[in-house]
Amino acid sequence: MNTTDQQHPGTTVDHVLHELRERLAGTLLEPGDSGYDEARRVWNGMIDRHPRAVVRAGSVADIAPVLETARRTGLPLAVRGGGHNIAGHGTVEGGLVLDLGGLRDVVVDPANQLVSVAPGALLADLDRATARHELAVPVGVISMTGVAGLTLGGGVGWLTRSNGLTIDNLDSADVVTAAGEHLHASEEENEDLFWGLRGGGGNFGVVSSFTFRARRLPSPVLTGNLFYRRPHWKQALTAFDRWTRGLPDEMNPIVTVMVLPPDFGMGDEPWLMVGFAWASQDHSAGMDLVDRLRAEAPPDAEEIGATPWTAWQSAMDTVFPKGARGYWKNVSFSRLDEEVVDALVDVAAEITWPGTGIDIHHLEGAFGRVPEEATAFPNRSSRFWLNVYGFWQDPAEDERLTAFARTVHARMQPFAEHGEYVNFLGAEHGLDPAETARRSYGRAKHQRLVDLKSRYDPENLFRLNHNVLPAPPETGSGPVS
Repeated sequence: MNTTDQQHPGTTVDHVLHELRERLAGTLLEPGDSGYDEARRVWNGMIDRHPRAVVRAGSVADIAPVLETARRTGLPLAVRGGGHNIAGHGTVEGGLVLDLGGLRDVVVDPANQLVSVAPGALLADLDRATARHELAVPVGVISMTGVAGLTLGGGVGWLTRSNGLTIDNLDSADVVTAAGEHLHASEEENEDLFWGLRGGGGNFGVVSSFTFRARRLPSPVLTGNLFYRRPHWKQALTAFDRWTRGLPDEMNPIVTVMVLPPDFGMGDEPWLMVGFAWASQDHSAGMDLVDRLRAEAPPDAEEIGATPWTAWQSAMDTVFPKGARGYWKNVSFSRLDEEVVDALVDVAAEITWPGTGIDIHHLEGAFGRVPEEATAFPNRSSRFWLNVYGFWQDPAEDERLTAFARTVHARMQPFAEHGEYVNFLGAEHGLDPAETARRSYGRAKHQRLVDLKSRYDPENLFRLNHNVLPAPPETGSGPVS
């Protein structure tokens, strides 16, 4: 018997959902309704779930009644922004999905360099709106990603060294809590909640609006890739390590290893690529830096030029089409000496197929100058963050390519530092989600998140995420074991 039946005899889930439907500005879809099958799907094709109902919000006013319905019925709740979460947290079997994907407004205040973003907006929406004013908000690298999920987890991308994570550029957020409260969170108001929103995932409420501080970024931007064939990977990584020491903040590099899709015209061999975005108008200074790396490790091919920011931000979109199957793992580290380079080359050399990639984000810069305790993001001290990810289509490859990601992760453990980035974590079936959260954030930050969870979501309504469990009611402190 569900919670509604216990409190209101004769009231059924069907009745409560009917009441909800009548209150919505948006639409409520149930199995059998036209559009339900499309509405239940998320980006990761490995996630195939059938919700009891999907609410496609028509305005932010739909958020509170959906939360109320989840509380009344006891239906498990999934909150979806862009739907790009690799672990599939934007849907739920037999539960209630709050789909905010139709709410994509972006409003730019160019005079004050502030940008207000609705909870369903994609990076592409944000980039297009800001680029018109020669502004940018540091976000991720795939333009079809949702702003909300990316932000709540952290936000690593092409401006991380020059301007920090997405959360480092968050000015404020409006939040609807599990109890239906509407709160404004910033450095001056509900500061504790604001701390938790910056890296703690969707554990504390539904963000109905984000306000970001934008940076000046005239377009076009100097960007490019240096391509290396396998015999030159060790030389390239060794040179890359030297090159990144003392690198100006304006240079934002990411190393990638993958077999590129056919539309890239690079054949069927694996390439190591050093990609970069130079966040400065002085393109000649950026090219001088690139020339230093080219001199130490001459590339086998290259593409370098002035690129419109929106084009660069969407350049890899075709690699991650909706419906691709995926599983990701990540690890932070700081050494890139001979031992680590050899380990990376060994595991990367196994990539002989399209459908899996390894990224190494070089951090430091503005990212590293944010104090460790300023946000919930797990680690500010590492020089590098590795993400191994999949984007295959054939279900027959699930086991092999998932195992490969785990192999890369295990191989890097001797060099790993504390913390894992929740936006780079796939679904870990059979593992305790709370243990995943403890491992990701570390003991001190996890305890602080537990305290926040106990205050803002003591019943754990928002549990479909890398879940931080509230403290047990009988003790009032400490995580549930």
